[in-house]
Amino acid sequence: MRGMPDAADADGLTVGQVSTHLSVTVRALHHWDEIGLARPSLRTTAGYRLYTAADLERLHRIVVYRELGLGLDRIRAVLDDPAADVPGALRAQRAQVAERIDRLRQLSAGLDRMIDAHERGLLLTVEQQAAIFGPGWNPDWPAQARQRYGDTAQWSQYAERSATRGPQEWQAISDAVASLDRALADAMDAGVAPGSPEANHLVERHRDVFASSYFPLSRQMQVCLGRRYEADPAFAAHYDGIRPGLARWLRRVIDASARAHGIDPDTATWA
Repeated sequence: MRGMPDAADADGLTVGQVSTHLSVTVRALHHWDEIGLARPSLRTTAGYRLYTAADLERLHRIVVYRELGLGLDRIRAVLDDPAADVPGALRAQRAQVAERIDRLRQLSAGLDRMIDAHERGLLLTVEQQAAIFGPGWNPDWPAQARQRYGDTAQWSQYAERSATRGPQEWQAISDAVASLDRALADAMDAGVAPGSPEANHLVERHRDVFASSYFPLSRQMQVCLGRRYEADPAFAAHYDGIRPGLARWLRRVIDASARAHGIDPDTATWA
């Protein structure tokens, strides 16, 4: 019985040449050879194996089916089994490809929103912002926050959350913040003292609301935020607009709670 034809019988291509021609790695070609999926049909007098034109045609079909997502066992059946339902296999693969395309489109849309959230912070129109946050809201605040905090880890956390939120979610956040503001004002009116259980409970509620709305807030970060509430004109105007003196009272209750947890408000840092 005659063995593998000699290269003198016909022209052939080396593994390296086929790799370049089909943009397939040499490792993949060797693997397909080892499992009997695509074996070179020729051998040179020096023992090197070569691929014929028929081999290349088979390899080309393998590459096409691989790009379509078929596994090697399925490809073997399609190529070698006369009873294989090739159109049916391709239709099933087409359906899977369509599903992947749909997922990729959704991923692309999500990435677009993520990019917008990182660059803008708040994915709401000016009209939506006014309707949700009220007439005292300044639509320039998100851009100012991006300019000040855009290179921080907290901004990235906030942007990731913002990308998933629409008007309904932001309305719920606005309602939670407004409820907290009312509770703070009522406590101040009632003479709740910094460091008291009632005040400390409100400080914890403040951290919880802030963390669920924007990003996780450590106690030291909360102290820094309390300072800003009192010192920053926009924040002070917000809280003192609810109750005169509320910005200062809120800073004091935050500081008292921090001391109870071993934090010196005078040396607290944003960390």
